[in-house]
Amino acid sequence: MFSKSRINEAGTKPSETEKPKAPETVMVKPTMDYTPAAPKGKVGPSILSSDLTVVGNLKTSGDIHIEGTVEGDIRAHMLTVGESATIRGEIVAEDIVVNGRVIGRVRGLKVRLTSTARVEGDIIHKTIAIEAGAHFEGSVQRQDDPLALGRTALPAPGEDHDDDTANA
Repeated sequence: MFSKSRINEAGTKPSETEKPKAPETVMVKPTMDYTPAAPKGKVGPSILSSDLTVVGNLKTSGDIHIEGTVEGDIRAHMLTVGESATIRGEIVAEDIVVNGRVIGRVRGLKVRLTSTARVEGDIIHKTIAIEAGAHFEGSVQRQDDPLALGRTALPAPGEDHDDDTANA
């Protein structure tokens, strides 16, 4: 008899303790599921498709892939200019890959012109790669920090154009 009462008491206590534990684990799991989704460090690039035309400046701390037309200045972390893209304005980014057409100044830490690239304007860079077949008209200037000058030049695109003609 003593063993039955002890089993019943022991049996009721774990069942009571199991009920509070189950909701706690349910509460912990959503918190853990939410935490990995919170970091926004690895967001995919913003893509402007070939049928899109943007008139105005673009600014982001992320990556942009452009296939359409942009008439304005662009500032990004990484910029990819697609083969069907045309950009009329200044580009400022840490990493720039040009497959299409750019009419304007290009400023980047790493600039790469692929064989399908067409650039009409000056390139200010830290490192540059120009593939065979790329078309380029302008000057190339190496600087340790090409982005620093780009920050002051962006607000006045008209002045940038005047500076280009004065330097030519």
